[in-house]
Parts: sequence; C-alpha cells; structure tokens
Amino acid sequence: MDTFSHALWGYGLFGHKRHAWLAILFGAAPDLISFGALMLLNMLSGTWHFGKPPLETLPSWLFTNYAFGHSVIVCFSVVGLVWLWRKDIAFAMLAWPFHILLDFPFHAKSYFATPLFWPFSDFSIDGIPWSHWYIWYPNVAGLIILLTYRFKQKRKVKNQ
Repeated sequence: MDTFSHALWGYGLFGHKRHAWLAILFGAAPDLISFGALMLLNMLSGTWHFGKPPLETLPSWLFTNYAFGHSVIVCFSVVGLVWLWRKDIAFAMLAWPFHILLDFPFHAKSYFATPLFWPFSDFSIDGIPWSHWYIWYPNVAGLIILLTYRFKQKRKVKNQ
C-alpha cells in the first residue's frame, strides 16, 4: 500500500477522535523510517528520482529499517509498552500494526515482501502488489467511504 493511503487509514480508524496526527504518523511510519529516510537523504544530496528504485541501488540499512518497521514482533512490543503507560496514545499507535497487516498480502516477494515476524523469521508471502487496479481502486473506495463517514460523524456531533 502506498504511504499516503496508510496515513489516511491510520487517521480514519485510529485518529478520528483523539491524537489524529499521531495516528497519521504511525500509519505511515513503517514506510517513512525506510523509504522516507532514503528519499530525504537523496533529496539532500540532489540524487532523488521519482519512482521505484532498483533493489541493487538501495543501501543495506534500508532493508533493516524496512524489516524493523514492518514486523509485528517489534510493533506489538512497542505498542504494548506504550499501552502500559498511555492507553490513549497506544490506541492511535494501532495504525502501525494495521499498516503491517495491510501490506502483508499486498507486497510481492520480488520487491519488499512484508517480513511479519522479523527478527525471528523472514517469513513472508508472495502477495499481490497493491499497485494492481483490482487492489488500488478498492483501497481508494474504502478510504473515501471511511473518511466520508468520519466527516459526517464529526459534523453530526458538532451540530448537536
């Protein structure tokens, strides 16, 4: 799934009542700590290009960051620790595992399959890439439905 969609799903499901920016951030975080960091470094060095970079051109740290951010082991450990301290923030952080669960079936092994149980296992599946129209259009439709519902819900509460 694309990073922007993850951020919107995070907001719509986990940030519509409180901590909206935190839910947006955690919805996008797994991609931001890997590809977002690479994009920032490339922009600063003047070497950024639009599009999917070839695997052989990517630095080794990116693969580690990607695995770290897309692991339910890491994710639930962090969210669980935060839940002990601040349950309201931990709820917004649930956008992170939702990101992982959305990515798991929609990434092919040829390009960043989701390593669900990293660092204990490299298990992943050869999913259907989210860029296929039959995944992409339902994703957009789902976001439109969810965000329209949240918008109407807020207007209804505001008018009462």
